[in-house]
Amino acid sequence: MKVAVLMGGASFEREFSLASGKNVCAALEEAGHKVVPLDTTSDLVPTLRSERPDVCYSALHGKHGEDGTIQSLLEFVGIPFVGSPASVCQRTWNKDSLHSEMATYRAMTGDAPIASWPQGLYIARDAFKDMGAATALDLVEKRVVGGYPVAVKPAHGGSAMGVHRVDSIDQMGEAILDALSFDEAVVIEQWVEGVEMAVSILGTGWDAYALPPVEIVPKSGFFGTEARMEPGAVEYLAPVRPASLSEDEGDAQAIRAEIERAALEVYRAYNVRDLARVDLIWDGAQARVFEVNVSPGMSERSLFVAACEASGLSLSGVLDELVKQYA
Repeated sequence: MKVAVLMGGASFEREFSLASGKNVCAALEEAGHKVVPLDTTSDLVPTLRSERPDVCYSALHGKHGEDGTIQSLLEFVGIPFVGSPASVCQRTWNKDSLHSEMATYRAMTGDAPIASWPQGLYIARDAFKDMGAATALDLVEKRVVGGYPVAVKPAHGGSAMGVHRVDSIDQMGEAILDALSFDEAVVIEQWVEGVEMAVSILGTGWDAYALPPVEIVPKSGFFGTEARMEPGAVEYLAPVRPASLSEDEGDAQAIRAEIERAALEVYRAYNVRDLARVDLIWDGAQARVFEVNVSPGMSERSLFVAACEASGLSLSGVLDELVKQYA
């Protein structure tokens, strides 16, 4: 097949996207496909109409790649693509949407809840800068269950850009301003300690299945942007170590199964298609989900690739199956 691989773009995550795109191109070529790598310039649509690919794979990260922009463009020009449609991407892009999405899903299915998530607040940039919300930061400690420490992060985006741990009101204003430099709104939520993991998922609907959870162990601090970019700053353990979940092996297996079910519950609640990565922390009692990434990283050091390797799957084989379903 002739596959257009979209990468680069104009978001803060451009370099991550270029690394993913390079690896995706190599994997698809290994699988025997003809690859057309494309950046998202003003020539994108004319080039797509000229090249007439059989299918597109978007390795774009961040704005335009995960917010429904590129998906809406491909839907408009009528080119099939791997991954979730624009309507789904618009919802997963907003980290504050998790509560409402899960409530709707559980009301529809009647299922008992599996996943949980941190309670938090959403503040728009204009509310903070122009309407006086910046004068009411003393309310955070009362409004967020458990008080400090809290996480401050952009409401949209990835790669942990603009994410801060805030231990007191003295740090709050600066953290919010930095988060707002990446987005038009921020989320302030409980800071959750525990075993950080990423659960990669393949498939759609009830045919979707989870790959082994990958445990994330930073050498220092938390899994921030610098740790993601610096080789050797973080260790990925695939699958998660049983001892990280419980000293009892049987309990550890049961907890891992619950973590995978929680990730799948969120994946299905958003009606995600083909593939995604669900980021969460096991806090010792429950799986606390933070977000769904509809365009997971695909570089050699990415969590999705580590999960594939732990499953005995090759990236070329996975991508081959994903693009072939649109033949």
